[in-house]
Amino acid sequence: MSLRYISMPTDQAESLRQGGTDAYGNLPERQISDGDGVPCRHCLRNVEAGDAYLIFALRPFTSLQPYAETGPVFMHADACPAYHDRAQPPILTTSKDYLLRGYGSNERIIYGTGGVVPTEQLESRAHALLAMPEVASVHVRSARNNCYQCRIESA
Repeated sequence: MSLRYISMPTDQAESLRQGGTDAYGNLPERQISDGDGVPCRHCLRNVEAGDAYLIFALRPFTSLQPYAETGPVFMHADACPAYHDRAQPPILTTSKDYLLRGYGSNERIIYGTGGVVPTEQLESRAHALLAMPEVASVHVRSARNNCYQCRIESA
């Protein structure tokens, strides 16, 4: 099984860049990157020092329900291409570990699937979770701040 890394949708990214509101109904905040720890959730690359980025609340779920977590994320302020590669994205190589959690097709957590894994074991853990019949997708989050990074599905 190969993996597919899924960034936030392009239509959502463009809406936010054009003055749309985030998951809480707020306008994104504009900042300038210092080049350290500013992962873009659309292209899944870091925002380089000196480049503008947006901070906003993202709810990476299609439904409102108790497991639909919302949190702060970053994105390039200027257009960037959505991530479409099958290789591990650049933003998932900048920390020593990540939190992975399996979700069912109903977008609810599958209990017992969550855990912090070292970066070098991220793909093997994602494969193991996606091999479980009840797991439809895996969310990758920061192990330190619980910020959503991206979703992984079977390709």
